[in-house]
Amino acid sequence: MNLPIHKEGFPFIALFAAVNLLAFLFAAWLGWVLLPVTIWCIAFFRDPERKPPEGEDLIICPADGKLLPIVDAVPPAELGLGDAPRKRLSVFMNVFNVHVNRNPVSGNVVALAYRPGKFFNASFDKASIHNERMSVRLRPTGRGDTQDLAVVQIAGLVARRIVCDLTKGQGVLRGARFGIIRFGSRVDVFLPEGTEILAEPGTKVRAGETVLARFV
Repeated sequence: MNLPIHKEGFPFIALFAAVNLLAFLFAAWLGWVLLPVTIWCIAFFRDPERKPPEGEDLIICPADGKLLPIVDAVPPAELGLGDAPRKRLSVFMNVFNVHVNRNPVSGNVVALAYRPGKFFNASFDKASIHNERMSVRLRPTGRGDTQDLAVVQIAGLVARRIVCDLTKGQGVLRGARFGIIRFGSRVDVFLPEGTEILAEPGTKVRAGETVLARFV
């Protein structure tokens, strides 16, 4: 079976495999006990291919997981999007979800901002405000600055590493990979005015495939 692995996972997989091998050499039973943990580590860093849906007006999900309740919230101040509340769609990723993140729209990276913080459970609403995060401001292709949206990678209770491969001014394609979060986390999307939300809270969503909203 071909299981694509994200590059961030190779050091961890090697470490888990080495420990597992030593456990087998020490005591076979211990090796068997640790084997599911090694298999989980491999599965955590899986990076399956995804095919984005067609339609230039679509905003697709940046992460696998469960869509939390939709709320009105002010986007991260460091992105310069103003202090007016926007619709915030939050995806909670547990430790069994794919953790590779994908661009919700095609366009350009207007701003990037990293902010250290705490590590509350990512399913809690306060995680969006207090947790460590990487915020990205995107300008969709063919739209003005009033249609910019924000994507925020948020570290969770056990997550200790946010990886974002984007740079300011970079052009991006909808559905393309842009980062990963280790281990268990959340991604928020702050929508601009003039969008219609299509996804339902509580549903399972997939990065690069599930449609969250569309421009109207």
